[in-house]
Amino acid sequence: MADSGENSALFPIFILSIIALPLVPYTILKLLRAASKKEKSIHCECSVCSRSGKYSKSIFRRISKFSTCSNFTVLLLWVIVVFLVYCIKQSSREIEAFDPFSILGLEPGVSESVIKKAYRRLSIQYHPDKNPDPAAHKYFVEYISKAYQALTDPVSRENFEKYGHPDGRQGFQMGIALPQFLLDFNGSSGGILLIWILGGFILLPMAFGVVYLSRASKYGGNIRRETLVTYFDLVKPSLAPSKVMDVFIKAAEFMDIPVRRADDEPLQELFKLVKSELNLDGKNARQEQAKFWKQHPAIVKAELLIQAHLLRKADALSSNLRQDYKQVLQLAPRLLEGLIKMATVPRTAKGHGWLRPAIGVVELSQCIIQAVPLSAGKAGSGSSEGVASLLQLPHFSDAVITKIAKKVRTLQNLQDMTLQERAELLSDVAGLSAAEVQDIEKVLESMPRATIEVTCETEGEEGIQEGDIVTVQAWVTLRRANGLIAALPHAPYYPFPKGENFWFLLADANSNDVWFSESINFMDEAAAITTASTITEAKMEASGANMEEIAAAVKDAVAKVKRGCRLVLGKIQAPQAGNYSLNSHLMCDAWIGCDTKTNLKLKILKRSRAGSRGGHVAEGVQEGNDVDDEDEDDIEEDEEGDQSEYSEDEDEDEDEDEDDEVDKQNNTNRKGFASGSARRKGRK
Repeated sequence: MADSGENSALFPIFILSIIALPLVPYTILKLLRAASKKEKSIHCECSVCSRSGKYSKSIFRRISKFSTCSNFTVLLLWVIVVFLVYCIKQSSREIEAFDPFSILGLEPGVSESVIKKAYRRLSIQYHPDKNPDPAAHKYFVEYISKAYQALTDPVSRENFEKYGHPDGRQGFQMGIALPQFLLDFNGSSGGILLIWILGGFILLPMAFGVVYLSRASKYGGNIRRETLVTYFDLVKPSLAPSKVMDVFIKAAEFMDIPVRRADDEPLQELFKLVKSELNLDGKNARQEQAKFWKQHPAIVKAELLIQAHLLRKADALSSNLRQDYKQVLQLAPRLLEGLIKMATVPRTAKGHGWLRPAIGVVELSQCIIQAVPLSAGKAGSGSSEGVASLLQLPHFSDAVITKIAKKVRTLQNLQDMTLQERAELLSDVAGLSAAEVQDIEKVLESMPRATIEVTCETEGEEGIQEGDIVTVQAWVTLRRANGLIAALPHAPYYPFPKGENFWFLLADANSNDVWFSESINFMDEAAAITTASTITEAKMEASGANMEEIAAAVKDAVAKVKRGCRLVLGKIQAPQAGNYSLNSHLMCDAWIGCDTKTNLKLKILKRSRAGSRGGHVAEGVQEGNDVDDEDEDDIEEDEEGDQSEYSEDEDEDEDEDEDDEVDKQNNTNRKGFASGSARRKGRK
């Protein structure tokens, strides 16, 4: 067993090895990533966004960007490594191997007379009679004397020259690289090692596990389970887009917002500013106001702060309300994501979600990111889609929109103009300066335009029959005038950087059913390449393609992803036989007026492939299917008859809504396309 002094000296080396093994490669990887990372701006760089300060590259923001938890941990570990190296260097003499020739300053193989001369020379320097220094005395006794004895004794010298040690062949020694005080169980520190083992390897992991499990029990992802349950209960198939706000503010996260007595008067003043946007019944104004203030104080505050943001009145908030305002807006994106998942989660007997509330949630997200009131999206003033899409542009206001209303009623009208026509309209008619016109052009160039290619097929079969598992594949292509694929939206009033998220919905507008939904993110190209490669390779292998064909298909898929395409894949169950007119929606949660909708015709056949499924279809089975069809029709009638407390009375405006829907379809059909009705794969 190695002695305790050697064990203590080896302890820093042991700790250094444990830290350096993961730290060195991780640091090299971070440095390589930082060196290869391109510093490219992905926001519009207009003057309005620059004044917002979100994307400024000041020294404080650079320091805050560097001083992340990960970087701080790496720096701290390197400081520890430097300290351990220093400790090892200082204690290296203690664990240095005993070499009598080196101690006496001689070369191996010298004669005994030379050894005696060296000993006499060192004795004059270190002998206690010549040098009273205690350190010199210690060095003389422990090193010089032992070295002289080892080299003047024939046996010891022979052992050293033959085995490297004066005592001869040495046995195998074992030790534990821990300080002596941790191993000294007889002293006062006898229980430290036991405490260290119990705390470091048992109690600490248990504490982390308890904290993690307690949080996991409260959260489903980044959202509280209580919030998800509330959203699930409140979302109804007839939930009107204008009523989505009433559901959104019921999140449990908003209950944590502090309620102060000092905020009563500022909230009353804020209520007067946003009263027109609160959906209060004008006929029963007093009752509606009383009902509004009877809600939970935190919910009241959250809704007033959100409405103040939509009306761009945040500058009028007090310092306390401004802190709450930022907290509410920081929570909004992930809460809205959870809300749309609750809208599209399978609810009906056919396993479909609901289209109307899903669209309302995305529209609310667009308005919050762009700070545009919900009322601006209502049809009026000759525009079928309102003025919300125009208000998101820099330097646009109601006055500017009124001036250009004769030539521009929608965002699409403005985008269809040439650069010269827009410049003349905005400068001559609207009265904007050249710098303001340039800002508008930068934002228009950063707006996304998407196209969708959708195919539906039953793998290995010639057609889609009722009950089949249908594979839905969609290639979504994103284009911008500035050439970027991934970008940050122009959102100067939203106080935090926010990326674009797109939602793909395959839905039947007539029945209000969402057949399939998927979230798409264009920021992570590496993940998109992996997904497209895996899906393409699996599909080609299933079709019996050879290795060259598979490699070519994967290469083509990767090239499409790098050009701005994303592959969406999902599976649905074919409904009963019939012809279905579906819509594929691609909606962005950050831009208004950049959504795409395409039509898809899908034909479902009666089941007739009984032979390939193990036998002929019995007559009773067909009759049973007819009975199921009747039951499904009854279910659909019940769902259509179900009315939500958040639904709107739109009977009086039914004809106008139909005309508006036609206009929307005409506008959106120009933005995207779908491939045929459905594509099938033949059986080999």
